[in-house]
Amino acid sequence: MKTEHTAGPKLFIGIDIHKRSWKIHCSTDISGGKTFSMSPSPEGLKNYVDRYFPEHEVVTAYEAGCCGYHAHRCFEGYGWRSLVVNPADVHRKGKEKHTKTDRIDAQLIARELKDGRLDGIHVPDMEREQLRSLFRRRNDLVKDYRRIKSLIKSQLLYFGVVVPQEFDNSHWSHGFRDWLDALEFEYTPARATLDSRMRQFRFVDQDLRDVSTQLRRFCKTYYKKDYKLLRSIPGIGGIVACGILCELGDLRRFRSLKHLSGYVGLAPGIHQSGDNLRTTGMTRRAHRLIRSYFIEASWQAIRTDPVMQAYYRNHLGKNVKSVIVKVARKLLSRTLAVIKTEVPYTIGVVE
Repeated sequence: MKTEHTAGPKLFIGIDIHKRSWKIHCSTDISGGKTFSMSPSPEGLKNYVDRYFPEHEVVTAYEAGCCGYHAHRCFEGYGWRSLVVNPADVHRKGKEKHTKTDRIDAQLIARELKDGRLDGIHVPDMEREQLRSLFRRRNDLVKDYRRIKSLIKSQLLYFGVVVPQEFDNSHWSHGFRDWLDALEFEYTPARATLDSRMRQFRFVDQDLRDVSTQLRRFCKTYYKKDYKLLRSIPGIGGIVACGILCELGDLRRFRSLKHLSGYVGLAPGIHQSGDNLRTTGMTRRAHRLIRSYFIEASWQAIRTDPVMQAYYRNHLGKNVKSVIVKVARKLLSRTLAVIKTEVPYTIGVVE
């Protein structure tokens, strides 16, 4: 009697990716496999698989990191199934939690992949990924902008320079900048230091404006419909709308508010044991950048939308941080609803 094969052989490849080399662990559905190093080349791995594992169905996985999604796209181009996984999703047993090497990492990824315990993260398309790089560049410039302003203020404080009252605020007007340019010190090195910092400030300020303009222009051009829908929501400004489009992608991919809030990090953590159930505040696993943008946008929403104002007042008396997180979650719910229904938000409509 002949045995009929219902499935072909499978090859599971766990990869620990680095800039200069890859650590590979290959495991089939019937054997433990082997671990080896190779140059960081998707084509080189394909040649190895074609030579030693022909006719195998190939599944690969590697952890998300600084090497991006280039290898993932190459693997899918070869007809392989490829996953990019969150490092926190790779389960480690016992002593494995205290031992970390590239070899062990590759073996663990292959093991979890073979056992079916890994889920891949969302991989954006090339266009949105490159747009995301521009948004993150803007975020870097914001940090540089705040830092150089802080350094200039620190120098003034250090040398006992009193800032005129009309300029003593966070908005650096042209008048304040002219005042800084005309400021005199007893000796020239301090003036040279301030001149250097002012040159850096003006460069970062202009670069920030240019990148912000390019970001908004691109989103308005290529994601016009979703951009306008997001801008209809009180609290969601141009940059926040761009951040949502860049970092979260198409919100229609989220099954529910629970799914989206868990991804952003606005869902409460839960600790349950027996009959005891308690929430633990915001979960630590989050998209920290977008979460911070939603919390910041919530303050603006409270000022401009009567519904949000009423919601905020109903929770007054509680911890302010926990209240603003509730508002941010409501704002997130509104954002998802507007995108899924494709109907602009109307200010003052009670939900």
